[in-house]
Amino acid sequence: MKGQGGTAGGLGGGLLVAGTTSDAGKSVVTAGICRWLVRQGVKVAPFKAQNMSLNSFVTREGAEIGRAQAMQAAAARVEPTALMNPVLLKPGGDRSSQVVLLGRPVGEMSARGYFGRAGGSSPGESLYAGGREQLLGTVTDCLAELRRTHDAVICEGAGSPAEINLRRTDIVNMGIARAARIPVVVVGDIDRGGVFASFFGTTALLSKEDQALVAGYLVNKFRGDVTLLEPGLDMLRQLTGRPTLGVLPYAHGLGIDEEDGLHLSLRGAVRESVVAPPHGADVLRVAVCAVPLMSNFTDVDALAAEPGVVVRFVDRPEELADADLVVLPGTRGTVRALAWLRERGLADAVARRAAEGRPVLGICGGYQMLGEHIDDEVESKAGAVEGLGLLPVRVRFAVEKTLARPVGEALGEPVEGYEIHHGVAEVTGGDEAFLDGCRVGSVWGTHWHGSLESDAFRRAFLRRVAADAGRAFVPAPDTRFGALREEQLDRLGDLIEEHADTGALLRLIEKGVPEGLPFVPPGTP
Repeated sequence: MKGQGGTAGGLGGGLLVAGTTSDAGKSVVTAGICRWLVRQGVKVAPFKAQNMSLNSFVTREGAEIGRAQAMQAAAARVEPTALMNPVLLKPGGDRSSQVVLLGRPVGEMSARGYFGRAGGSSPGESLYAGGREQLLGTVTDCLAELRRTHDAVICEGAGSPAEINLRRTDIVNMGIARAARIPVVVVGDIDRGGVFASFFGTTALLSKEDQALVAGYLVNKFRGDVTLLEPGLDMLRQLTGRPTLGVLPYAHGLGIDEEDGLHLSLRGAVRESVVAPPHGADVLRVAVCAVPLMSNFTDVDALAAEPGVVVRFVDRPEELADADLVVLPGTRGTVRALAWLRERGLADAVARRAAEGRPVLGICGGYQMLGEHIDDEVESKAGAVEGLGLLPVRVRFAVEKTLARPVGEALGEPVEGYEIHHGVAEVTGGDEAFLDGCRVGSVWGTHWHGSLESDAFRRAFLRRVAADAGRAFVPAPDTRFGALREEQLDRLGDLIEEHADTGALLRLIEKGVPEGLPFVPPGTP
């Protein structure tokens, strides 16, 4: 299969990485397999049929997909496309999400509406109520197209395949595996405990037809002597008839841009894997307000990659006192986040900082909150709301979402970024233009996500922040964020190459589901 790409007469190989639970390590394992394969000369692509995440990315053709799939594409050394994540759900509350189909938002939907129960009234509800077959057809078409143009496609599941209450409407776990006839490997997090019960129970709760696709297991985050684990692996094989295809050791800082958790992003990875003192005399302390429905918090990973920059997430005003820079990040609920800042006293604390000339940065939703006025009949439907009044900006929410990959210059340096927002900002003044936003005193605002990943611009911005904060902080001249990310992806590939049965994985990808996999009772209809 090496380096040939999909053929006109057939499809490339496929594999689905499922998990016993959410956060078992599916995203990391998928990225690791992609990096291992591409290093073998295999043309590989990642795929996740349906993703629920507030961390998203914009492809070059202007499509919105999950950031995890964008990072998996980087692991595979291919350009991310909407085909790699055809359905993205962006939560807007406890019971509703924006549905993004093939990179474009198509409406808001309740959980009941999405999973096929009647009663919804929004455009998204009417489009998808009872439309599981339509969605399954869309995602299988996307997967088939990727398989036609690649040697292999490594699919990521979501949650657990044994969520029997959702199996009827599943299009991301066994639903897509059944439709595409691809083998499934189940990942379990042994650090949580109970991994053998999780592997056995996950298998035994699947129907006979679904079980026929489960080809083996991968243990993740193991600490200690693997020989002590081997008797359990042998017994698991006797009980299920399926092998364990690898035991991946616990390794600090092996994260990629994730779905919604805070502890696996590259920010944490850099902190754990890079030991470097400040380049200047002082450290620089960054406080990120952990607003509700926080999105694309990975923006601050590039700050944490700098030696001497300390990033922490905060939710109390007193935690801003010693911060040299306060960041208001993106959010799926700008008006809700603004109310939260006011309720907790954080809004007053940010205003005091601005009056004292201490640096504040707002990104996307955070930028909108810093403005004078918000008119929102789309996201919150709250109508007219007063902003924090720290930037001369008026925001009107549009029905159509802005999805873009802008390129520009700021502080004398080139910058690239991406935009994902309904809010349209009108800048009416300011001391200085800043990307698509502005600066007033020490308060900065922009809609551009990812701008801090531009190394020269990030260093220029940090020098300005340090000067305003009165810190003797000097950005290191040689920090390359892209190179650090590549190192992380190579480490993921090393994990698979060194600790998984790569021969067995390759056989599954090339030859498909093994014959004769036994049924583990009781199963589920």
